[in-house]
Order: sequence, then structure tokens, then C-alpha cells
Amino acid sequence: MIVGNGEVPEGVADVIDRADIVIRFNHCRSLGAGGRRTDVVAVCNTGRPGREMTQERHWRESPGVMSATAIWCVRDPAKFTEMEPDIRRDRPELEDFCVDYSVSFSAIAAETGKTHLIIDRQVHDRLDDQLRSLSSQNYVCPSSGLVTICHMLDSMVEGDEVSIAGFGHQGWDGHPFIAEKQLVDLLVGQGRLRRLPSVSKFSVSEGA
Repeated sequence: MIVGNGEVPEGVADVIDRADIVIRFNHCRSLGAGGRRTDVVAVCNTGRPGREMTQERHWRESPGVMSATAIWCVRDPAKFTEMEPDIRRDRPELEDFCVDYSVSFSAIAAETGKTHLIIDRQVHDRLDDQLRSLSSQNYVCPSSGLVTICHMLDSMVEGDEVSIAGFGHQGWDGHPFIAEKQLVDLLVGQGRLRRLPSVSKFSVSEGA
């Protein structure tokens, strides 16, 4: 079960908590109406979010992070090093966007008895190809949620099922949310991915 930071359907907390693995993002803002269980925290390990999470003690002591057994970094450092010149040219306001904190996340994981993973850049590269085939929209990078979804689909074995909730496909303009929604819709239509019911009155943040 992958739980984003967007709208979560009412009454699904128990369904989420019964999953074999529950993955949340960054500050785990989906906790509550989106269930209480967290096994993996997938983090944005570059730029301001990465810096704030690794430097502020309250992040590692928050309920979701405390209960997780793994921290996943969604951005491959080498990939973002390669992207940095273009980002600095096209989006100069993102001057620290590619600064990587995966080593700090690895240290936090070691200190707290968690495993640490950096999602392979091949997931990002393949997503770029798929997203650009769906839309000509310019963007900086795929969202953490989409990278995590595709990593999980790559990791599936026979009998596995990947479900999502809390994905509103809206938020920061550097992510290609229109194309991301199209791609997720395709995956759902192919039966590779399952969405929990989408009717909800609950929203925890700007989206995932």
C-alpha cells in the first residue's frame, strides 16, 4: 500500500493498516485518516526537503518515521548531478535543488536500526520516456510518489498487488502531474495497480 499526501478516502484506514507493507512520504502527513501503520518512509533526498528532514531532530522522532523499518531515497544522486546544469539554467531559483542528502539519510537509518535504499536511476530514466510520450509538458522531475509506485511495480513477484491512496496528482509545478495521472490511469486500467475508492472529504496537504 502506497499512501500519498493527497486526499484519502474516508473509512480506508483499516484497509491500509492491513497491508503487508505501507509506504508513506517525507513527513507521513497521511497518518490518521490514512491509517497508523508505516513500514517505509520514501523521502525526497535532495534540496530543501532533504536538508530539513536530515537536520531537524523532530523528523526522525515523528511517529511515522519512528515506526518505519526502512528509509527509501527516491532521487539517485548521480542522476541529479547530471540534471543540475539544465535545472540551474532553466530554473535558477532552484539553486540547491540537486544538493544530495542521501548519505545523511543512510546515517539516520543506521542510527535507528532501519534499512536504507536509493531507488535506482533507471526508474527515473524510464519514467522520463513514458511521461514525455504522454505529454509535451516541461517539468523538472517525476514526483516522489510516481517514482515509488514504479519501483514497487518493478519489485513485484507473482501474487503481489500494489494499491495506492492519497494521490491527487497536483502540487508543485516542477512535477508533470497531468502526464503522471495519465500514466497511473493506464497502470490501473492494465490491472497492474489498484486505487482505493476516491470519494473523500479529507485532505492532508498539497498533494502527491
